[in-house]
Amino acid sequence: MLNYLDKKATRVMVFGTFDGVHAGHLNFFKQAKKISPNSFLVVSIARDKNVLKIKGKLPFYTEKQRMNLVKKTGLVNKVILGGVDNYLAHILRENPDIICLGYDQKAYVQELRKDLKKNGFLAKIIRLKPYKKKIYKNHLLKTKRVL
Repeated sequence: MLNYLDKKATRVMVFGTFDGVHAGHLNFFKQAKKISPNSFLVVSIARDKNVLKIKGKLPFYTEKQRMNLVKKTGLVNKVILGGVDNYLAHILRENPDIICLGYDQKAYVQELRKDLKKNGFLAKIIRLKPYKKKIYKNHLLKTKRVL
């Protein structure tokens, strides 16, 4: 497994709530890992406070539980908590080469490229493809908690 200090590693970063890990999330991680042959995948877990603000309700699992669920997948290299009030600081700290967004991610996305550029940060931003989007959405899987 790649080390984050490995000069050959391409740092890829994804974001999400990941309130119970399902096949759609696993596919999301796999797509992000395939962006580069030497991808070091960093997953940013949305803070409970921000999930409440964006979705209008708290997630089923706490942010710490969600971190552990993502770690258990074995598909990611590093799992971190996102920022509470400043969504940009933890991205700049992780210094990704590529940021992968889910097909349905809208919160913060409109300003992301502009805010990164304003801070002198030019990571490539890629939108990933959905995986059975009519099936694998947490609001459609309310009773099916995976992992």
